[in-house]
Amino acid sequence: MNRVFNFSAGPAVLPESVLAEAQEHLLNYHGCGFSIMEASHRGPQYDAVHQEAVANLSTLLGLSDDYQVLFLTGGATAQFALVPMNLRGAGQSANYSLDGAWAKKAVAEAKIMGDTHVAGDFTAAKPLRCGSPADLDCPEGAAYLHITSNETIEGVQWKEWPETDAPLVADMSSEILSREIDVSKFGFIYAGAQKNLGPSGVTIGIIRKDLLDRAPDSVPSILRYKTHADANSLKNTPPSFSIYMVCLVTRWLLAEGGVAAMQTRNERKAGKLYDTLDASAFWSPSADPAFRSPMNVTFRIANNDLEPVFLEEAAENGLVAMKGHRSVGGIRASIYNAFPEAGVDALVSFMNAFEAKHG
Repeated sequence: MNRVFNFSAGPAVLPESVLAEAQEHLLNYHGCGFSIMEASHRGPQYDAVHQEAVANLSTLLGLSDDYQVLFLTGGATAQFALVPMNLRGAGQSANYSLDGAWAKKAVAEAKIMGDTHVAGDFTAAKPLRCGSPADLDCPEGAAYLHITSNETIEGVQWKEWPETDAPLVADMSSEILSREIDVSKFGFIYAGAQKNLGPSGVTIGIIRKDLLDRAPDSVPSILRYKTHADANSLKNTPPSFSIYMVCLVTRWLLAEGGVAAMQTRNERKAGKLYDTLDASAFWSPSADPAFRSPMNVTFRIANNDLEPVFLEEAAENGLVAMKGHRSVGGIRASIYNAFPEAGVDALVSFMNAFEAKHG
């Protein structure tokens, strides 16, 4: 069976070479006689994987000794609750930018935990957009400012980072390692792995070490970032196979030239799609051009009745998983780091043919 071009928003496409390597060693990991999935998380086989995954992430992100990599579980959704539990002290408020659907969920969880200030609400904007530094009202003295740096559903991305007196916290699930960032501007970054880093099952945390002691004693120990930091993310059995895949993907990223090379490639891929969308009134891009995401390209067809036809004919041509999120509809092409440029070229060719046929 030939592989299709998979535009899924997540779990998403992985590098074929990574999949092939994992397949090669699935039953017998480098001659040890068992799978890495069967290896003890305290044994030498997995320990080497774990340490390399941490080292690769540190290199790709340019982390200083002030930061620590965490491997967590529960996806970004769990972090919506764990961030306020760990980083907001008694009586403190936290600032949130309401950037889209996932930011709404983060705000809802934060409000359960305590005082939560919405520093900016961009959810009703048409065309779709997220925040920018000048838009935010951030009272001083807050525990942190939370943003969703790339909103997967809406297809919008922060282009400049806000600066406040509080640590900046970012959900980077759908864009981590897709563009160069200055990590020193952030107190905590978290990202589900299943878009740019590997399969589902593990969440990456990048935390500034001075924030590790913020969690009050009322937070159960297994839910504290400090517990996982002190144990090098081995307090309990980690999602070892997912971390193994993160190790392979980060190894692939380094071999491909690192984050700078990914950013160049991603901008080129997205540019081809946005140029096609902007070239004709047949298409209706969803996001404000100033906030467009290179990861999740969202659009409609001017004649909405044609959207189911588009999705059906695209699938017949090996272009799958482009139906927009159920909350917004439309069409969404997710083109993460591992998505091949040939797939973007194939989609552009199909779009031109579809417009000629139905326009």
